[in-house]
Amino acid sequence: MEIGVDSFVSTQINRVSNIDAMGQLLERIERADQVGLDIFGVGEHHRKEFLDSAPPVILGAAAARTKRIRLTSAVTVLSAADPVRIFQSFATLDVISKGRAEMVVGRGSFIESFPLFGYKLEDYDALFIEKLELLLKIRENETVHWSGKFRPALTGQAVYPRPVQEQLPIWLGVGGTPASFVRAGQLGLPLMVAIIGGETRRFRPLVDLYREAGKKAGHPAEKLRVGLHSLGYIANSSAEALNGYYPGYAKTFTEIGRERGWPPVTRGHFDAQTGPTGALLVGNPEEVAEKIIRHSADLGGITRLTFQMDMAHLPQDKLLQSIELLGTKLAPLLKNA
Repeated sequence: MEIGVDSFVSTQINRVSNIDAMGQLLERIERADQVGLDIFGVGEHHRKEFLDSAPPVILGAAAARTKRIRLTSAVTVLSAADPVRIFQSFATLDVISKGRAEMVVGRGSFIESFPLFGYKLEDYDALFIEKLELLLKIRENETVHWSGKFRPALTGQAVYPRPVQEQLPIWLGVGGTPASFVRAGQLGLPLMVAIIGGETRRFRPLVDLYREAGKKAGHPAEKLRVGLHSLGYIANSSAEALNGYYPGYAKTFTEIGRERGWPPVTRGHFDAQTGPTGALLVGNPEEVAEKIIRHSADLGGITRLTFQMDMAHLPQDKLLQSIELLGTKLAPLLKNA
């Protein structure tokens, strides 16, 4: 199982300047590389509290400072982007990183990018379906013939640069929509499931839909990989992890809840989420490893897990310590299991 970290490059950590927040992120990616983690992802948002509106730029800076870790988006909001430019950006990242680039594409959980780039929310699904089709066509063909509704046609134009890897990895990022799981299976794309609350095992029917759709489409089982994006944080002791993570987690999700109509976060809610079947991966390395193994079994097997840990306003030294523990303690436990 591959283990990694995702970040939304929050400006809320330590209330530092944008320059310092970006510098701290690059330090965390370097540390992840040094301790042997497999993957680091950067999200995409277009909001004041995040600095990740241009993930390929950030990942390019990270590529120059790392040697082996794979670098990915988490996720690229494909619905509001031009697939040609997205492919060019990540192919360029692949060249800079000497073949370590990936992307996770999805529709995103925030909607600011739609009016920002002149798209209509009522086209939410149609935009994504069309743009994913074009992105995959560009990946397979240097010269592209394609036409659609939302973008001018391509009539044999070539798209450069081409990536170092024979096929640039593209994962499909999904939430809880059955059609998205089926689509990923039909296309034979690896699946990254974002589970930030509730019970992870409740997603098993959707993962089964993905695998069934992939099998019917003729894709081999080994191609139908399942990854899990989870909120999490590990520390030397369970008490340190839980008490350190809770205040910032409660603050962040209470604020998001005001936008979306959720009730304020309570400690009881948090404790339920960090319990045996809850989605949050917070605790010491041994506890979290056991929980990940349980989650993997509940979903019929996962091949990648990424931790989103910087939504809880933890200071840089704590985040670096957690990354160290992920690489030196948690990852060996999972690989041995």
